[in-house]
Amino acid sequence: MIDKLEFLITVASEKSFSRAAELCGVTQPTLSAGIKQLEDSLGVLLVNRSSRFHGLTAEGERVLEWAKRIVGDARAMRQEVRTLREGLCGQLKIAVIPTAEGIVSALTTPYRDKHPHVRFKVVSASSTEVLAMLDNLEIDAGITYLDNEPLGGRVRTVPLCSERYRLLTTVGNPLGDRERVTWAEVGRIDLCLLTPDMQNRRIVERLIGAGGVELSPILESNSVILLYDHVKSGRWATILPEKLAKTMGTVGNLRSIPIVDPEVGHEIGLVAPLRDPVIPLVGALVAEAKALAQSGRLAD
Repeated sequence: MIDKLEFLITVASEKSFSRAAELCGVTQPTLSAGIKQLEDSLGVLLVNRSSRFHGLTAEGERVLEWAKRIVGDARAMRQEVRTLREGLCGQLKIAVIPTAEGIVSALTTPYRDKHPHVRFKVVSASSTEVLAMLDNLEIDAGITYLDNEPLGGRVRTVPLCSERYRLLTTVGNPLGDRERVTWAEVGRIDLCLLTPDMQNRRIVERLIGAGGVELSPILESNSVILLYDHVKSGRWATILPEKLAKTMGTVGNLRSIPIVDPEVGHEIGLVAPLRDPVIPLVGALVAEAKALAQSGRLAD
């Protein structure tokens, strides 16, 4: 039964039988047969389909919610039993918004020191993708905005730091000689920015728009590394969170200039499933996040 529920979760997430089968490590006929067996056992049609996936039925949507709970609890049970036998081990999967990548090592490094048999898989994702991946059981936890996305009622949160913003540019560029700049001033220069699907970009748009300036970047990317590399070339400027700018470094003629008027901050934190009992790997991560928050290290 559990494997068939996992088939349903994956099909609903991928909206494709072939991609779902590939992710589940089975053939497409095996996956389709598994979902048909689940439908037969429940006595309802779960998936609208012909030769392709056409969404879930109303009954399928309700079963999907139960499937996520049951599969999540089954995975938690297996991991807890394994932990009792072998100690904390396995892979911890985390999704992180690009602008928070600079704080991940502050969590993973002390975690690894305490639990050396745990491996990590860290992927970059937008804030909406982080929550969707968490809901679909694709990740164990995420690092994202806590005050800019509807988090729903099934996640626990641990605030870690406040994201404040800097103009990253070079000496000789417009505003490059300033000690601080306003959002309205920043909106009037040529910028390279994250793509609109990123919450950071939408925050920047609101702040610049409040100053009466319409934002029109000359380059967009979902990679902060690409933005940083363009700025290093000496002809570009971007807006990055203060901690990320510090992590990436201001070598040579690079400058990281505070943006004020208004000076704002948005809360970044850990999000994890609100489940009891807690998956051991996730419970240890939540404990590490709380210790990090209490230490004040990210406030520097």
